[in-house]
Order: sequence, then C-alpha cells, then structure tokens
Amino acid sequence: MKTLNDIRSTFLSYFDKQGHAVVPSGPLVPRNDPTLMFANSGMVQFKNLFTGVETRDYARATTAQKCVRAGGKHNDLDNVGYTARHHTFFEMLGNFSFGDYFKAEAIEFAWTLLTRDFAIPAERLYVTVYHTDDEAAALWKKIANLPDERIIRIATDDNFWMMGPTGPCGPSSEIFYDHGAHIWGGPPGSPEEDGDRFVEIWNLVFMQYEQFEDGTRRELAAQSIDTGMGIERVAALLQGTNDNYATDLMRNLIEASAHASNTDPDGPGRSHHRVIADHLRSTSFLIADGVMPSNDGRGYVLRRIMRRAMRHAHLLGVKDPLMYQLVPALLGKMGAAYPELGRAKALITETLLLEETRFKQTLDRGLRLLEDEIAGLPEGADLPGAAAFKLYDTYGFPLDLTQDALREQGRSVDTEGFDTAMAAQKAKARAAWSGSGEAADATIWFDVADRHGTTDFLGYDTETAEGQVTAIIRGGELSDRAQQGDEVQIALNQTPFYAEAGGQVGDTGVIRTDTGIVNITDTRKTAGVFAHIGKVIEGEVRADQAAVLEVDHVRRTAIRANHSATHLLHEALRGALGDHVSQRGSLNAADRLRFDFSHAKALSSDELKQVEREVNSYIRQNAWVDTRVMTPDDARALGAQALFGEKYGEEVRVVSMGRQDGSGKGADKATYSLELCGGTHVRQTGDIGAFVLLGDSASSAGVRRIEALTGDEALNWLRQQEATLTQVASELKTSSGDVPARVRALLDERRALSNEVAQLRRELAMAGGAGNGAAKVEAREINGVSFLAQVLNGVTGRDLPALVDEHKSRMGSGAILLIADADGKAAVAAGVSEDLTDRVSAVELVRAAVAELGGKGGGGRPDMAQGGAKDISNAEAAIAAAETLLKG
Repeated sequence: MKTLNDIRSTFLSYFDKQGHAVVPSGPLVPRNDPTLMFANSGMVQFKNLFTGVETRDYARATTAQKCVRAGGKHNDLDNVGYTARHHTFFEMLGNFSFGDYFKAEAIEFAWTLLTRDFAIPAERLYVTVYHTDDEAAALWKKIANLPDERIIRIATDDNFWMMGPTGPCGPSSEIFYDHGAHIWGGPPGSPEEDGDRFVEIWNLVFMQYEQFEDGTRRELAAQSIDTGMGIERVAALLQGTNDNYATDLMRNLIEASAHASNTDPDGPGRSHHRVIADHLRSTSFLIADGVMPSNDGRGYVLRRIMRRAMRHAHLLGVKDPLMYQLVPALLGKMGAAYPELGRAKALITETLLLEETRFKQTLDRGLRLLEDEIAGLPEGADLPGAAAFKLYDTYGFPLDLTQDALREQGRSVDTEGFDTAMAAQKAKARAAWSGSGEAADATIWFDVADRHGTTDFLGYDTETAEGQVTAIIRGGELSDRAQQGDEVQIALNQTPFYAEAGGQVGDTGVIRTDTGIVNITDTRKTAGVFAHIGKVIEGEVRADQAAVLEVDHVRRTAIRANHSATHLLHEALRGALGDHVSQRGSLNAADRLRFDFSHAKALSSDELKQVEREVNSYIRQNAWVDTRVMTPDDARALGAQALFGEKYGEEVRVVSMGRQDGSGKGADKATYSLELCGGTHVRQTGDIGAFVLLGDSASSAGVRRIEALTGDEALNWLRQQEATLTQVASELKTSSGDVPARVRALLDERRALSNEVAQLRRELAMAGGAGNGAAKVEAREINGVSFLAQVLNGVTGRDLPALVDEHKSRMGSGAILLIADADGKAAVAAGVSEDLTDRVSAVELVRAAVAELGGKGGGGRPDMAQGGAKDISNAEAAIAAAETLLKG
C-alpha cells in the first residue's frame, strides 16, 4: 500500500525528474497575499511570479503545500468530522510553469503520473474542461486517448479560474476518479454530482488571459500552469477507500486519539475522533508557523479550531487535557516532510496543554453559568444577547460555544442584543481612552479597529510581507488617499513592522503600492491597530490598496540583538548582584541598549567585568532562542521575569535563551534567561555577535542604569578604543601594553612637579615676591592685634590655607588676610592665632573682605576661613574693611 508519505515523495520526485525545482511549502500565513487569512492552495507563494512582479532562477516548480481552510471565505470548519473529505488542514501537491510549458505538457505530465507512477486505472478517470476550451478537450483526447463521454464540458466558473476581479485568469481541467457504482453519485455536471462516487483529485489551471476592469480579456504574453492535487483524496483512492479519514495518516491519528481517551475509534465517538485528528494537524502547523491563540484575527481562528477539538474531547468524556498527548503521533507521520514541526514541538505541546487546561476551566464554569441564565427562561426561548455578552466579557465564554451548547437544547442566542452589548463596551473603552490624556485624535484608531479590525503582526518570523491599506490618517483625520509630500499614518490588515512597546523602538522601512511609496519612520499601536508613521515620497497611496511592506532589515537586526542582549544582561546582573535586581525600564534601539534596574549603589569594576564576561559567554553558546505562550501566572510559576509596571493580558509570550545544565532558578532549571516579552529577538544567541558594557550610572533613587552595545556597534567601539590606545602609545613612544605603566609614571612625575611648584609659590609669597611686585609685607598692629594683609598673584585659592598657616607660625600671635588673583576672580583666606579667636573671628574677616569684592558669605572656623568673589579689583577696599572690623 502506498502511504501518504510515499505519495508525496513520488509526486515531488516525478516532477523533479521533469526539470521542476522542488520548492519547500510556503508558510500558512501568506506573506504575499493580504486578502487571504491562510494559504489555501499551492499557487499562493507563487502569486507574484504569475503576475510578473517577481522573478526567480527557475521557470517550473513543484511543491507539497500545507493549506488551511477555516476562516474567511474559505471555511470548512463546521463540516469537518461529518463528511468524508472536509478538512481544516490539507496538503496540496502541485506543479507550476511560469511562462515555460503550457496545456499539452501539463496534461501529459498529469496523465503519465496518474496512470504510470500511481498505477491508477485509466478507465476510472474522467476529466472536465471549460465549455469553450476546445484545445484542452482535443489534447485530452490525443494524449490520454479519452473518449468524448469522459471529457465533460462545464459552462460554469467551476472550470474557469480567476486570481481576482482583474489579473491573470484562464480555463481549467479537473480530473475525477470513479470510485464505483456501489457508491451513490453521478459525474460532474449531472444532477447527482454532489454524491461521493466521482471525486475530483487534480485540478489543472491554464493561465491564458489577463482580465481588465471593463471585463475584457487578452492573451497573456507568458502563459502559465498552476495545478493542485489533494494528497488526502489521492491517498484514499490508492488505499482502496473513498474516505479520507480511512487513510494511513488520518487513521493513525484517530487511533492515537482513541488510545489516549480509552475509547473505541469506530464507536459512538467516531466523529469526535475525526475532528480531533483533523484539528490536531491544523493547530500544530499553525503554531509551528508562528500563529498563537488570541481573541482576534488569525489567532482567534486558531483558538476556535483548538477549542472545537477540545470540546469534542470533552464529549468523549475525557477529563484531562488530550490534544498535547497526540503531538508525537503527528510528528511520527509528518515530521520528516515538514521539519518545522520538530523544531516547534515544545511550543506546540505547551500551547495545546495551556489552551486545553484553560478551556476546560472556561467550559465547566461557562456551562454552569449558562444553566443558571436559562433556568428562568420560558421553554425554547432564546438567550438574551446581554446575558451571552456577560458570559463572554466577564467569564471568557465565547459566543460560538454558547450557541453550540444551546443548539443541543433547541435554543439560540439573540445575536443582535449581543452585538449591541459589544458596541456599548467598545464605546466605553473609547471614552476611557479619550479621558486618559492621550492625543485627541487617538480615538480615530478605535473607529479604524471597529471598521477594519486590528492588525495582525507577522514580524516575529518575517520582515517583508504584503498587506491591505485599511485606513490613512492625514492631518489628524481619515482620508481616502495621500499625495507626495504628505505626512501620514497608515493602518494595514497585517504587517511585519513592530510597533513600539516594552522598551523596543518601532520599526522603520518602506511601504510600496502600485501608485506610490511611503517612507516609514516609526510604528506605534493604538487599540490593536498598528500606525505606520511616515511620509509619501513618490506618487500617491490610496485606502484599500494592496501594499508591499519592507522593514529596514539592518536596523531590525541590530534592534533584535540589543533586545536579546538585554535579557542576558538582566540575568547576569541577578547573578552578580543578587535576586533583588529587577528591571525598571529599558531602551532597545538600533545603536545601543539601555537597561534600568533596582540596585542601591554603583557597580564595582570587578562586578562590571563579571557581568560583561557572563553575557558574552552565553552569546558564544549560540543557543536557540525559544518562545512560548502561556498565562502570566504560569509564566511566573516557571520562573519567568516580568517587566516592572508592565500590564499583561490573559496570555504572554515567554522568551527563553541560554542553557545552564540544571543550575538555574525556577521550574525550568536548564534555561538561563526566562522572561515575559512581546519583542522581537534573535534566533540564536550567537546572532548578537558581541556585548560591550559601557558603564553604569544613577538613574533615580535606588535605580542604576547600564548602557551597552552589541554587534557592529560594539566592534566599532572596540576598534575606536584600540585606535585611541595606539595613538596614545605613539605619543608616549612606548608599546600599547606599556601605556598604563608609562601613564602612572607620568602622573607621579606631574604630581611631584606640582607639589614642587606649589612649594615654590608659597616660598615666593612668603618672601613677598608674589605681592604686586612690592617688597615683603610686614604686619601692623591694629587695636592690639598684629595684622598682616597681602594681595598675591600667581597663587591659587588652594594654596592660601597653607600660606595662612605658615604666616601664623612665623607671627606666633596675630590675624592674617590673604587675597589671591585667581584668573580675574578673587580667592580670600583668613587666619587667627588660637590666643585671639575669642576676640577676632577668621570667618568675620573673610565675610567683610568678600563683601567689598562683590561676593557673599564665606565660611570656616574661627581660626581659619575661606571665601570667594568675582572681582579682584577692589582688593585694597577689602583689606580696609578687615582693618575696620579689627578696630571695632
């Protein structure tokens, strides 16, 4: 029996031999089609090749594309588990030609693969063609030798494919397999076509035309091929069944579900197991591609799929979380073909476990509350919308679960009342924002969120994507367009641009549409909507346009490095200083990082060296940086550090990096750094490159601030330091290694010379040589006190106390007043011998002199005081004021 893995391998190998590039599956979140919630076909990742916007180094390709249909216009969710072929997740095998081969080759490739490599009986195959596509009909007849009755012409859009209202389009051929007369149903185009006998297994799209807004079409210059084969359907027919859930892969997952729940896979819970098996695939692949459960956008669809599966587990009677236990079974079947599953195994497992644990609490509590709400209602009456909203808003019980539970009782919900209550809640939030002191025009973003929804952030794993312009703010008001030169804020349905938060600065980059270019200088977020702030630098930009979004890669790379280094720095500080260290703020910019933390005193040189050394050791470890999503309480129980003052929602991203072999703190002992953080980070710690700590300083009382550099900025700083050291060594005529010793020697020499100069100045002053060129000054007796006053040049204020002491020593008894010319300013010092301090105060002498020199105050002891003033020119008057004081 050919397994599903065999079929995938055979398909890709066949087209590889036909010169096709084997291209890995694109992500489930489309980067190049903002109109899609999830990738739903193989051609999504090649859209820009078909339109000619992009070129690659191959003209033909083949893929096994992972797809999800569970939201938007492609939503199969409610049918999954109850039909033979509906899935939320499926694989689409495809081969593509970008202006290389066309109908004849595509038909021949398909027919040969099906009838030769897969050995499907030719007599069981039927094809459809668009009713006017005579060329395709003739080719099927010629290549496959099909009779006319098995070439069915279809006149509907089922056989005419369009990328959109305008753009590439063309007829298609669908290949059907006849499962046999024992199954009800008729061929395509017949009244019984919805039966299960004839099943479409492959669709060949011939991109032949370009359609314009006026409805006209013309032949494409480069005609192309896009095909899609559902691997589950082909696996079913090759394994002798018409039920996709009976194939080897799905059966394996169904049996794993039955084993974990201790129930019969084919018993009364058969549909429950099918739902669980299907939803296990979609949830696991979505998580692996970066989608996390949330209350809006793609995250809401993921959460709805998860909770639908978990409710079916609940209906099986399972009391404990089930889904996470099935991840190994999925990896065993699909891990080799999709290695991203293995890389994300821990994240998938933890997310499923967390979500199911929380959901069980929500489900049990919600059902009890719902019973209380309906207890007083008349038989068969609808649940009031306000009650349903209370369950949702206060207790976290989603509307769709309320509807499901009531449907089993023959009741429904007053959805209009629910919507009214929801609108009132949003109005209340908008009013609260308006009164918070924020900019008056910020409430515009609540209107944008109401009308267009919040922005899906794609930037955790990509820096380029396409988005749909949902709103343009120009001059503080909504506008339908902006012209060159306009300052604008642009909202999009999805974006790779990070909005400023958690200390990380907002991204910059470029937004391009078909008609204009916007240079983005910052990104902010309000009411869940990302505001891309910038200026139109070319053409014009209009609302509802598709746009190509490009984050400044070099800048984002540097920001990621700084943010990740901040996490390592935080833990290194805790290790060096103690567990009292906690974050008090941060800045993660492109050129530097700044980290504020609780600590009472400056770090010593040894502590700074220890921290820097430890951060660099974990950078060199080059460990993977992992992200998980959990509740704040669970994260803290695990030992995760939280940002002081930060508000966290019901779920947080927990970023872990570094391995320390079981010596760590908290439940996750092998992890070095574990923090709650919504920022963007490096994939491996080695991507940080290098870490240089510039030093610490006081930020506020009890808070220190460290500034540091990483990557190229760190290396540039080190190079500058090295260049400076080399220059200093050259000036000192020594080697770089001997610079410290040479500098110490020079400082010692300078200190000795300074002391010698000071001593000479004092001696000169004592000899009278520094006193205005006059002879030595003698003391005079005033009111019984020997008084010496002198004005000095070439003497600093620091020299005056020593000179005063020396005069007192020589005089034995007396009072001294010295005034020095300090670069045009006056320095004053006075001294009084111990025997006179009860009659004369040095402080009063200084103050009297300083007042005449245009200064104020002066202070010291009765025997020694100092002061200063701005003007030396009135020195004689200052001396006279001191004499007057002595005369009494």
